[in-house]
Amino acid sequence: MSEIKVVANILHTNEEITSQNKRLLDEKGIYVINMMSSPGSGKTSLLERIISKLKGKVSIAVIEGDLYTTKDAERIEAQGVPVVQINTGGACHLDGKMIKGSLDSLNLDDVDLLVIENVGNLVCPAAFDLGEDIKITVLSTAEGNDKPLKYPRMFENSGAVILNKIDLLELTNFNKEEFYQDMNSLNVHANIFETSCVKDQGIDELCSWLCQQIDNKKGGNVSCQE
Repeated sequence: MSEIKVVANILHTNEEITSQNKRLLDEKGIYVINMMSSPGSGKTSLLERIISKLKGKVSIAVIEGDLYTTKDAERIEAQGVPVVQINTGGACHLDGKMIKGSLDSLNLDDVDLLVIENVGNLVCPAAFDLGEDIKITVLSTAEGNDKPLKYPRMFENSGAVILNKIDLLELTNFNKEEFYQDMNSLNVHANIFETSCVKDQGIDELCSWLCQQIDNKKGGNVSCQE
């Protein structure tokens, strides 16, 4: 029973801090994405492509979560957007307190889109809200189509799912029909995008949808037209 109480207390504390984060970010009109995936899904590459297409149209900032290294943050910083690195020291997810500390390092008055790239893990991050507007899960074709049923909470809680590395589909045993059937059984409302960073496939459609979400949050003050 004591273990259950400890877990409950951790989650309750996270909810309190997350609520504070959410209020602040809403006041600033910032659209916030909690981007999650397993390691190797291509999440950082996808984020690089999103930034390259939206930079100059919307103001972007990134919070990078990783166990130990700063390699992903260095890649994002090279895109010319503000980035804050969080090293969890082995913890398998980000939490509200970590995000709260990172927000102090950003000029929130100059941010339209905040992307939180969570630690690569399909289990722990699903349990911790961070103050985001949407959870987006990235799944690569190389991982297999069984992941939604193996890790249902992650996919049930996601407002969008990105099926990445679609260019490798023919080289894998990924069954798209089963994937869509499983997603419909878990989360019929999730927006699903098929992308390839190598072939630049589906990225424009994804960015157009993201622009619409940002515009809705900003009250119609954002235009992503060329």
